[in-house]
Amino acid sequence: MSENKLADRSDYSEEQVSGATVIAQALKIQDVKYMFGVVGIPVTEIAIAAQQLGIRYVGMRNEQAACYAASAVGYLTGRPGVCLVVSGPGLVHALGGMANANMNCWPLVVIGGSSERSQETMGAFQEFPQVEACRLYSKFSAQPSSIEAIPSIIEKAVRSSIYGRPGACYVDIPAEFVNLEANVNSIKYVECCLPPPVSMAEMSAVFTAASLIRNAKQPLLIIGKGAAYAQAEEEIRKLVERCKLPFLPTPMGKGVVPDSHPNCVAAARSKALQFADVIVLFGARLNWILHFGLPPRYRPDVKFIQVDICAEELGNNVKPAVTLLGDIKAVIRQLLEQFIKAPWQYPPESNWWKTLREKMKSNKASSQELASKKSLPMNYYTVFYHVQEQLPRDCIVVSEGANTMDIGRTVLQNYLPRHRLDAGTFGTMGVGLGFAIAAAMVAKDRNPGQRVICVEGDSAFGFSGMEVETICRYNLPIILLVVNNNGIYQGVDRDSWKEMLKFGDATTMVPPMCLLPNAHYEQVMTAFGGKGYLVQTPEELQESLKQSLMETAKPSLINIIIEPQGARKSQDFHWLTRSNM
Repeated sequence: MSENKLADRSDYSEEQVSGATVIAQALKIQDVKYMFGVVGIPVTEIAIAAQQLGIRYVGMRNEQAACYAASAVGYLTGRPGVCLVVSGPGLVHALGGMANANMNCWPLVVIGGSSERSQETMGAFQEFPQVEACRLYSKFSAQPSSIEAIPSIIEKAVRSSIYGRPGACYVDIPAEFVNLEANVNSIKYVECCLPPPVSMAEMSAVFTAASLIRNAKQPLLIIGKGAAYAQAEEEIRKLVERCKLPFLPTPMGKGVVPDSHPNCVAAARSKALQFADVIVLFGARLNWILHFGLPPRYRPDVKFIQVDICAEELGNNVKPAVTLLGDIKAVIRQLLEQFIKAPWQYPPESNWWKTLREKMKSNKASSQELASKKSLPMNYYTVFYHVQEQLPRDCIVVSEGANTMDIGRTVLQNYLPRHRLDAGTFGTMGVGLGFAIAAAMVAKDRNPGQRVICVEGDSAFGFSGMEVETICRYNLPIILLVVNNNGIYQGVDRDSWKEMLKFGDATTMVPPMCLLPNAHYEQVMTAFGGKGYLVQTPEELQESLKQSLMETAKPSLINIIIEPQGARKSQDFHWLTRSNM
């Protein structure tokens, strides 16, 4: 072949492309928009390449928080965020975020650098069996065999993260691949994977479910975060309003139908669960959050109708009366058709509604009584009622902590779907700041000016408090509320602390749940240029929150001192088995 003919060949090129660029380009083609991570050897070039292609990179202070942030993006957008980590310890730190994403069923892709393959088994720098380790925490875990294989592996990771039950996926990148170059024409990119296919339930099961609902004496709909993720809010609201059914949201199901809706019975949660005879589960699992669906929390003869995308979830812990396997939005449309063809409404003046409304009224009165107490330090209810008065209706609320999260969800209202993030199915502490950063990044693109309110216990804040620097570095519109009771569950006041130390040191005399009394967490924020407030009265809380909401140019942290021994009002049923403490 002559030299001129060789030069004319369209597939011939001298141009080279690095592995880092191939990874970034493959992610871009798969419509990945956000990457969170902690860079270092060998992944720094991947982050730089991602930025050059327009993927937003957020540098975090810890891989766990980075992984929490990437998973929250998956929940909020339906498209996985990427967590980029270094080899060995960096990947190990991210495993907590991967486990949390898998348990919550949120799409996530983790990309981890690994030691060079030629040094395998030789004691290479940060050598660790990463692909094998990640199989316990993910739906898919693989290492490309070459630079040319990277695009297909990344496409499969993204697709696997969103198809079926969403979850975490891992792609391992050997160190030598990052800067190794290949001929640009040898790289075959895979086009963006299609949205997940929509499946529908069997019509015979839909007929049976509709009949059970019509004949129920004491029906209840439970709206889980699976329904929120499926963006089924319009269909669920239509079903609730057409059939006049009471509904109960799970913590992250709040807002699918507004908490202010007259059919929301969250304030009578225990009564609703204990006495309902037909319960429809929309993307909610019968795990610890819903007391496994078992007596005495439920009637022994209760009939469950389970709606879920995952076949393996159907029948867990109970034998359901009906199972509706499919996309939640599509299945609810099928149900709606039954009630459109043959209109039916649950009687609004039934004894069931009367029972629920009386319990709601009683519980709200108890909460109001606690909130109205004038004594100082404040209690949880006083704090949350004052916060609720000022929260923008469209704000995203992130909440974590023990009493802080549990009491907060009963008082802080959500009016829009996917506007509440919390510790979730895995009960993970430390998620708050990562979730808040992810929410702020998504809000910046979708709804500039939207505020993110992160409500944390002081213990929860400590897990990832250095991410305050990340918040300030990117100037994110986040307001952190640290509800400070000096401990895990409960603490002690400053005088009691000093008294205990008279008889020994803190390791032997201070209860394990206690943290340093009245710690100045607000100074963590001011150290990085944000606004910090220390508040001890309702008036100070109101004023600091007002100023924080007006100040859109800076993030802020409000350190709220409350009663160290403060707790929630008495419960008919605890969520968890209580320890002796």
